[in-house]
Amino acid sequence: MIEAPCSLRATVRNDPFLWRRFNFSLPVLQWAGSLSRSSWMQLKSRPPPYGWKGLPGNVLEASLSLLNSSRLFGRESPGRCVRCAVVGNGGILRGSRQGRNIDGHDLVFRMNGAVIRGFEEDVGTKISFYGFTTNTLKHALSWYHSDGFTRVPQSSEIKYIFIPSNIRDYVMMAAVLQGGTVASGRDRGDRPWDYFGHKLPGSFKMLHPQFISYVTHSFLMSPLMTSSLTRDFYMPSTGALMLLTALHTCDQVSAYGFITRNYLDFSDHYYDSVPRPLRFYANHDLQLESRLWEALHRRSVLWLFQRGGRQRGGGR
Repeated sequence: MIEAPCSLRATVRNDPFLWRRFNFSLPVLQWAGSLSRSSWMQLKSRPPPYGWKGLPGNVLEASLSLLNSSRLFGRESPGRCVRCAVVGNGGILRGSRQGRNIDGHDLVFRMNGAVIRGFEEDVGTKISFYGFTTNTLKHALSWYHSDGFTRVPQSSEIKYIFIPSNIRDYVMMAAVLQGGTVASGRDRGDRPWDYFGHKLPGSFKMLHPQFISYVTHSFLMSPLMTSSLTRDFYMPSTGALMLLTALHTCDQVSAYGFITRNYLDFSDHYYDSVPRPLRFYANHDLQLESRLWEALHRRSVLWLFQRGGRQRGGGR
């Protein structure tokens, strides 16, 4: 592959600390070609999101068989610099006036409760990729409905990135690709088109368990992984996985709305109608993620939006 002039890979290659951690050869996405015997032997003993343990073969095949590409996006020309913005939902974006800068990127990743209406000046309007687990998607629609997240973003340009956190994501993906309702499990009877509209299979992507395992062990080895209380369900946050996906597919990456060391100065989300402190969940290590983004910013692998002041927000 011809390297773009702004390629972050050149920065990684010239920094021994980074070069030991980054692996650009692993697949980022699952697709039909992932269903090989060697992959099955490697992944069958690891539970999701790091493998396929406990997944019925028919569900796995139905989930992946119609995914016809292992690439997140195509390139118009090999040497073109693809600039990506990954937009979290942090309160740091409220009043930031970063919307134009965000929309100026070639591709924009958003996730979970990505409220746009009423906050265009701060967060922009462009959406190229929307990332989620089935669990976070449904929680976002419930928790943030009153804040304006009343439906999953839909347009002909958006591609949806499933994070396979457990069997629910594979079952939902199978229903998406087969054009039917969810056949089993907690989401039985759900109609995927209510969330995503009627989209072609090419509009859907799913992260690879090997990629999730690699980025977790290379970048986000948390004490939560060894605690008997949290080790069975610890994983990087949706935002972290989207940002790490961009870092492994784009040439230049900017991160907006992610946790920074002065997170106490901001509300949890930019769309909070009343100020709320940042929520810390037992299955994520947001403090560790924050330190990683600052380290990668210092080493010029990504650009992290930061600001000072106490911007706690309030009504719109």
